[in-house]
Amino acid sequence: MTALAIAIIIAAYLLGSVSSAVLVCRAFGLPDPRDQGSKNPGATNVYRLGGRFAAAWVLLCDMLKGMIPVWLSYLIGINPFLLGLIAIAACLGHIYPVFFHFRGGKGVATALGAMAPIGLSLTGLLVVTWGLVLVLTGYSSLSAIVTAIVAPLFTWWIKPQFTMPVAMLSCLILFRHYDNIRRLLDGDEKPVLLGWWRR
Repeated sequence: MTALAIAIIIAAYLLGSVSSAVLVCRAFGLPDPRDQGSKNPGATNVYRLGGRFAAAWVLLCDMLKGMIPVWLSYLIGINPFLLGLIAIAACLGHIYPVFFHFRGGKGVATALGAMAPIGLSLTGLLVVTWGLVLVLTGYSSLSAIVTAIVAPLFTWWIKPQFTMPVAMLSCLILFRHYDNIRRLLDGDEKPVLLGWWRR
């Protein structure tokens, strides 16, 4: 591993450590998302606390944290395995942010941003999958889990050389959603939306 790759990995972690949810909530005069709602500093919890506009800002910023280091690394010719490590570093920064006492989010939007440089087709498939599961079930966590499971399959279909780094990201997302998986199985998970058949 070159010194440049190590420097990018460190930079990706530090960029990921900037908690968009906390900063947006401060800017909008909202409660700290780490202490309110689900206590997860991510777009879904900010949506609960402050509505769509604030959540949209968090979603955009979280995606950029993953997209910027991976995209720049892709442009300078970093190999797919190291791209995966850079993406994971950005997500780990989001999940365990050094600037915010290591109290971070689930890393879904940051992971999606990190996958975006692979291509618009992959990004579109992942967004459609996430949105479809959310509309049908109402559970944001289940949407993230299903999307993480199918992401390596979509990648293998579109650009197989990136299957391994995407699979690495998916494993991290699934690990981070362990508690959500348990609550879903126990029937204790709270939906963000009501499924269409329950409206």
